[in-house]
Amino acid sequence: MESRVNRRGFTESFVKAKHLKLADLKEKAKDTGNQYIFKENIPLYPRPEFHVSHLRHDTDLDGVFGIHMDLAFRTREDTEEAGSLDSELMWWSLSVGPEEMESAEERLLEETYPDRTEEQAREQRSFLHRFATSPAFLETSRLGSFRFTFPLQDLLELYRQGYGGGEPILRVFETVLYKQEVMYTVLVHSHFYNTLFKDYPLLTDSPDGVCAYKDGHFIWRPEAMCETHSFELIKKPNQNQFAAHLISESKRQYYVWDHVAIAFHMPDCQRLNFSNMYKLREHLRFCEPGNPTISPPETFSSFEDANEMVETLWPYYHTPFY
Repeated sequence: MESRVNRRGFTESFVKAKHLKLADLKEKAKDTGNQYIFKENIPLYPRPEFHVSHLRHDTDLDGVFGIHMDLAFRTREDTEEAGSLDSELMWWSLSVGPEEMESAEERLLEETYPDRTEEQAREQRSFLHRFATSPAFLETSRLGSFRFTFPLQDLLELYRQGYGGGEPILRVFETVLYKQEVMYTVLVHSHFYNTLFKDYPLLTDSPDGVCAYKDGHFIWRPEAMCETHSFELIKKPNQNQFAAHLISESKRQYYVWDHVAIAFHMPDCQRLNFSNMYKLREHLRFCEPGNPTISPPETFSSFEDANEMVETLWPYYHTPFY
């Protein structure tokens, strides 16, 4: 694997143009010194398939102020990285909510136990949320106290408008390994840059890929959804059911966890422009700090300070900030 230090000072081991599943990633990561990915005593956990139609973008107080001022999302201004590809990428993450969790659980049950009866289906207790303990699923944020969440298709339409109506191209970008985190990245770019990114495979609706794109939404098949393994998945083939068994605290395991990040290619100061500032406010909410955070502690705001700023920027919005 290649190695680099990102702008936040964290070391990244990465492979270009591939989304490596854990088995293949372990082969590539042998010389990285990573301890978590090679742990073998991990309790059984689910391998669901999430269909995701919303993206989220977390930011801090300065970020919210800039987005409001510009009525747009854009890349950060960084003179040290000006002209580099990294300086032209604007990052979003998949947003997995309760509806996506519920449908993924039902999909997993139907695929595993296609012959289950209606009675068995009624008696099945919800279990998947017990394993969704990684930051990819939490309401907290590692980056800032403000979270914008938008439908994927709305963002793609804004991107499309910025390039004269051309259809955005989605490609497999990188697999990035940190100490305890695996990030699968997807690149979104204009058709004008097909030659620049021709070495990156198109993101298709592959039935076995970690991430796919189909019917206007992303399909994410997480390799490791837990981070902290507090439950073990129990299969009950005689009842055609799953159960989550609580593990004693002394035997809980910490493992790598994965997520998908979407990088919009925004060269030449390109922006995702909004015509109405209250459309931005409609999709904004508050986040408590995650643990651990990526951004410095001073980046985060108290709810009181965040609410005061939001009420100042959007004084006539009818719904309270929360």
